[in-house]
Amino acid sequence: MTQSVNVRHVLIAVSVPVSLHSLATSVLVFNGLNFSDWNEQVQFHLGVLDLDVALQVEKPTAITATSSNEEKAHFKAWERSNRLSLIFMQMSVASNIKSAFPKTDVATQFMKNVEERSQTANKSLAGTLMSTLITMKFDGSRTMHEHVIEMTNIAARLKSLGMAVDESFLMQFILNSLPSEYGPFQMNYNTMKDKWNVHELHSMLVQEETRLKNQGNHSIHYVNNQGVGKKADKKHGKGSGPLKIGESSTKIQKKNDKCHFCGKSGHF
Repeated sequence: MTQSVNVRHVLIAVSVPVSLHSLATSVLVFNGLNFSDWNEQVQFHLGVLDLDVALQVEKPTAITATSSNEEKAHFKAWERSNRLSLIFMQMSVASNIKSAFPKTDVATQFMKNVEERSQTANKSLAGTLMSTLITMKFDGSRTMHEHVIEMTNIAARLKSLGMAVDESFLMQFILNSLPSEYGPFQMNYNTMKDKWNVHELHSMLVQEETRLKNQGNHSIHYVNNQGVGKKADKKHGKGSGPLKIGESSTKIQKKNDKCHFCGKSGHF
């Protein structure tokens, strides 16, 4: 009994007229860079509405006095599908893009115009993304994790645009983006026989970032403490001469400077 009721509800729901406008506004708006997703949604909605005939078959020959009832019905259905499909697509394209398209009253031609615009935009975007990936630098304004994730995401976007970036190239771009503080890290990596993948490089760079920060904190703490001691000695008449901050800081850096690859102390 329950199954019969459910089926009846489905049939009723299907038979209820659906607003073309409400469906069109629910479709992803084409912005120049999302043709694949936009096209998929348009095809699906027009198919559900049984309005995709004009996108599936070519325009039939014009009807004449000798045309059969079947030919007349097919021509009428195609014209309705073409008209409503065209309106449906136009409603789901951003206004600034739509206004640049050449005028057409054929749905399939409008679809081609959208695809061509997408390909042009993709080429331009791919060039911009590749330039960004090559010239990106880690400046410390965000974490190493965020920096590497962004570079990885750019590579993924390039792949979606048909421009795959080999993993070895991506890793080299990441290493090239590092500042001079990571020079020893880069040198040791380049001399390793076994190379890491991107995920391993990501993890080791995050650890290296933490090590460098801790090293800097130790140096500052030591210098500050030495400064207090010197002031106290000077007050009691002990010691003379200025504190050599650079020398003290260097000693602490060497003491705490552990190699990321072998774990031993000492300068790289």
